[in-house]
Amino acid sequence: MEEPGVIIEHPNRDKASSKVTRAIVVVLLLVSAALVAIISIGGWSAIEGAKALQLAYIVLYLVIAFFVLRWSRGVLPVAAALAIVLMIFAAVSAPAWFDRDKTGFTDPALPADVLGLLSALLVPVQLLLIAFAMSAFRQKWNVEVERHDEPPPERAEERGPAPAAA
Repeated sequence: MEEPGVIIEHPNRDKASSKVTRAIVVVLLLVSAALVAIISIGGWSAIEGAKALQLAYIVLYLVIAFFVLRWSRGVLPVAAALAIVLMIFAAVSAPAWFDRDKTGFTDPALPADVLGLLSALLVPVQLLLIAFAMSAFRQKWNVEVERHDEPPPERAEERGPAPAAA
């Protein structure tokens, strides 16, 4: 419950660098979710067992983006940790997509070369997400500063005696 006359300010959220970093983190999360969605949909018929994991990543990245938009600092290390794992998966899967151009492989909805390229593109996007999420975490969005307004007239006795005229 807020006390009357007390204003909570977040000075680190007002900085231009914090606003830009937050916007970049949100964009990187949304781009990552979109890339994973395109790869998942485009390669759905060829993907063996990671379908649930890919759907979970899409949902998690969208939820984390929502919380970052609300200045939640606590999800930033989670985003960085998830990005590390996704970067590893993408780095391993990109060559496998490129190898699917041989006979005997099922053709996915999107060409395997495109899926390989998107998987390879996911690696630098995740590196950027890790870097910007940790940079945002160091900006300390959670710092609060209390500012007190003058007490209302009905609480004038709390102000103390009026200064003596000189």
